[in-house]
Amino acid sequence: MPITSNRYSIQVSLHSLALLKHFVFRQSLVRKNMEPEVGGSGGRQLAVGADKCGYTDHDSRSNLFLNIKSNSPTLNPNSIDSSSDSVIQRDSVQATVTMVKAIRVYEFGGPEVMKWEDVELDEPKKGEIKVRNKAIGINYLEVYMRKGLVPRITPPSPFTPGMEAAGVVIAVGPEVTTCKVGDMVAYAGYPVGAYTEEQILPADRVVPVPPSLDPVIAASVLFKGLTALVLVRRCLQTGPEHTILVHAAAGGVGSLVCQWANALGATVIGTVSNKVKAVQAKEDGCHHVIIYKEEKFVDRVMEITSRKGVDVVYDSVGKDTFEGSVACLKAGGYLVLYGQASGSPEHVNLQMFFDKFLHLEFPSVMFYTQARKDLLEASEELFSNVAKGVLRVRANHKYPLSQVTQAHLDLEDRKTIGSIVLIPDNQHLPDA
Repeated sequence: MPITSNRYSIQVSLHSLALLKHFVFRQSLVRKNMEPEVGGSGGRQLAVGADKCGYTDHDSRSNLFLNIKSNSPTLNPNSIDSSSDSVIQRDSVQATVTMVKAIRVYEFGGPEVMKWEDVELDEPKKGEIKVRNKAIGINYLEVYMRKGLVPRITPPSPFTPGMEAAGVVIAVGPEVTTCKVGDMVAYAGYPVGAYTEEQILPADRVVPVPPSLDPVIAASVLFKGLTALVLVRRCLQTGPEHTILVHAAAGGVGSLVCQWANALGATVIGTVSNKVKAVQAKEDGCHHVIIYKEEKFVDRVMEITSRKGVDVVYDSVGKDTFEGSVACLKAGGYLVLYGQASGSPEHVNLQMFFDKFLHLEFPSVMFYTQARKDLLEASEELFSNVAKGVLRVRANHKYPLSQVTQAHLDLEDRKTIGSIVLIPDNQHLPDA
């Protein structure tokens, strides 16, 4: 049975050339009811001002940025209009601005640009909640943001990075009915701003964390797990008839893709950098593991498949693996690009795609979870698979939030295996 693709399926053509010019993560995260970005208006961008966030309808980016301010004037409690959205529901007390610790980025660059600061945090307005974070997941996308590689989804500077966290609701704004104070919730994707002790979130973007699930596990699996779900269950329907190649098979997303694809019956080939990671990849469902520093992965894949090639390549590496990934695909195969850890591919030869009638995919978690119904269904499926043991979550590395610089260094140096979690300094650091 052929692979089915829901939306971002692109059979290489002249249109693909335009896509390749912008490449990975440069695509607009468009809503289902919006027109593609072809000039003019038609989208909504969140504008961050000195005192509040608001939408401006002039661009097709649909990102939300967390409203955290540093060194800004304190709100005067006497100026609060009791009839407005400034009044919150928190133990029946009207609160104003609080100070929390957070990471701030003022300029693009290496891990050293992330600063540990006191920042002001407003109270939740209509449709918002305030969450005290218990654990914060790190994703490679935040490295791209820190370096300025993904301007379409990076907030204006200064900003607080982070796109995944789990914590306790400590305040709710008016008209919030989906959760209450004391609930354990998690979020993934947007708004950007998770590297903080507390944050304001849209109530419709958080999901309930099952009582049986540790918040550290929830924070380490939600974004990466939803990404894996999109890769094997939404963007493509992976099944027993497919042989797939997963790069970075021991990484946070790669590990989950291997486990999930194996559970769905696919034959899984994974690439890793060393023998330690090869052991984990085997444990996580890889039928064949290639240590790419010891052998050429293209030659090994063709040997494993009797020179037929694979149906799908899941590639989060980018530049260093792009041509090899294309070479590994059988005719009509799918190259699914969801990262660019080594940078964007250069001098792309489109003839490679034309000759084999290949498809190019640029999947986005945000696209597939825009509607709350879709978000809840996906998170419930993910958490259910974790609870049943189908997915093993490897939260192997935990750092205090204040030591995020070291966490990013270790991530970029490929010293980590599995997921990385930040623990706010005002929380107890779990045992490793």
